[in-house]
Amino acid sequence: MRVKQRIPLKIKRMGINGEGIGFHKGTLVFVPGALKGEDVFCQISRVKPNYAEARLLKVNKASRFRVDPACPIYETCGGCQIMHLQYRKQLEFKRDVLKQALKKFKPEGYEDYELRPTLGMKKPTYYRGKLQFQTRRVKGKVAAGLFAENSHRLVPVMDCLVQDKTTQAIVNRTAELLDDLNIPIYDERKEQGVRTVMVRRARKTGQVHMIFVLSGRLKLGRLVQRLTEEFPAIRTIAVNIQPKKTSEIYGVETEIIWGSEHIQEGVLDYDFELSPRAFYQLNPQQTEVLYQEAVKALEVKPTDHLIDAYCGVGTIGFAFANKVASVRGMDIIPEAIEDAKSNARRMGYDNTYYEAGTAESIIPRWYAEGYRADALIVDPPRTGLDDKLLQTILTYQPEQMVYVSCNVSTLARDLKTLAQAYQVEYIQSVDMFPHTARTEAVVKLLKK
Repeated sequence: MRVKQRIPLKIKRMGINGEGIGFHKGTLVFVPGALKGEDVFCQISRVKPNYAEARLLKVNKASRFRVDPACPIYETCGGCQIMHLQYRKQLEFKRDVLKQALKKFKPEGYEDYELRPTLGMKKPTYYRGKLQFQTRRVKGKVAAGLFAENSHRLVPVMDCLVQDKTTQAIVNRTAELLDDLNIPIYDERKEQGVRTVMVRRARKTGQVHMIFVLSGRLKLGRLVQRLTEEFPAIRTIAVNIQPKKTSEIYGVETEIIWGSEHIQEGVLDYDFELSPRAFYQLNPQQTEVLYQEAVKALEVKPTDHLIDAYCGVGTIGFAFANKVASVRGMDIIPEAIEDAKSNARRMGYDNTYYEAGTAESIIPRWYAEGYRADALIVDPPRTGLDDKLLQTILTYQPEQMVYVSCNVSTLARDLKTLAQAYQVEYIQSVDMFPHTARTEAVVKLLKK
């Protein structure tokens, strides 16, 4: 095969990124936008020793599950990957990608794992409670949106079908005001101005906070005044300084320049506070489902001691705080740990302890100091569990654990290690990100 070659292709299955996969003369070909069972005509865009990538040119025979994406910028934005697939089939696909990941890494006994049907949404639109849009000048005007895939070309996003409508309205107005007030906008050549706007809205209270990521100090007083006058739901506005030319969105320093330190949110039967930089799930409605599944998977006793690794503001652990003897948690974001401590005090829990730092460094120290956990919850980032933490778990082996994953590949990789000491009871996938190729999963593990 060669680049620009055009070939017909029968799509045999879908890959973990939502692309169609076929075979041409024994070589795997990945075709974004193609669906299982389709006959397509495509053009090779990249050739590697073991596979090729291709651009979809025409669907000659369409899948009966293909639908017209409702989003007008679906193909240019790249934020969603499978909006052209009927939603019911999206849920089946997400269970299948979990199966594919397990087959690739082959943790012990994976063929017998119980993979439960994916739990979806009744209305899989406007679900994202948080956005992080880049700001640039497009055709002379300030625009906010996402970079097209594998590029630094901004695609303005004015009406995202998966984004909360209030946060979308706020970021749209913010772009207009940045223009009207002539506030400098970041340019990768000049490297000066507003780089990114973050807007998050609490589902329970409707309260909003914002972060402006700047390449250097700017005066935002008039912008803050206009925004807070027009949107009374805004409770907090902060700035973060990111002077480096990097793909990392945030710098080290975050400062609140207007309003309160927190917004109020709630999940299950408790409320908590969120500071601007603290992690919380992007889909508040499905977070309720996800946490319910975590609670069901962990059968604790009043005498148990629980570790909530990657605890964020403490949200999952709080579901168990009145059921166990103690809850301990850690997170690498100091603001999140302060929120966790504050939330625990406000809810009257005196059996909780939180510390800033990495799980792989803190847990061994706790064990060295004599603490023993009967149960463990891990909810790591997409990179999965650190090798040192995996070895720590295998060394001390709490009786049971729940692994909440947002990346099926790193989950399957980690289960290969954990299966040395733990039996996987079941895996329950939860659709936190409809129309994307991503899924969350809750894994129940018991010590062998």
